[in-house]
Amino acid sequence: FNRNVRAVVFTVQKALPLMQKGGSLILNGSIAGSTGTPAFSIYSASKAAVRALARSWVLDLKERGIRVNVVSPGATLTTGLVELAGDTKEAQDGLASYLASLVPIGRLAAPSEIAKVVTFLASDDSSFVNGAEFTADGGQAQV
Repeated sequence: FNRNVRAVVFTVQKALPLMQKGGSLILNGSIAGSTGTPAFSIYSASKAAVRALARSWVLDLKERGIRVNVVSPGATLTTGLVELAGDTKEAQDGLASYLASLVPIGRLAAPSEIAKVVTFLASDDSSFVNGAEFTADGGQAQV
């Protein structure tokens, strides 16, 4: 909760005085915030809290014209993810393969694919998108 909720609140508090009308806050959620995840209940609750913060901040910031959205990735092939399995390449590959088997598209996300969603939300192309949660998970949370 310190990293996923408290740090988000404090970061937004410090960023808001620097933001101008038309600015965009993009919060990092997770599909774990809306789906069950064995052995990750606290993580899941922290990501659900981020989504709840966004819903309220949309209303709090409407007079300032600042948009708030959440990007909720599914499993993304990062060092942090595979290290959950331990130090051996065999264990890390096994975890990545297992997680990919849960995704209808059949693979994990590349970090650049999640970054493209963030880039869209930061751009003027998304000027009428506010309070949304963008799920980038290869369809995992939909089935």
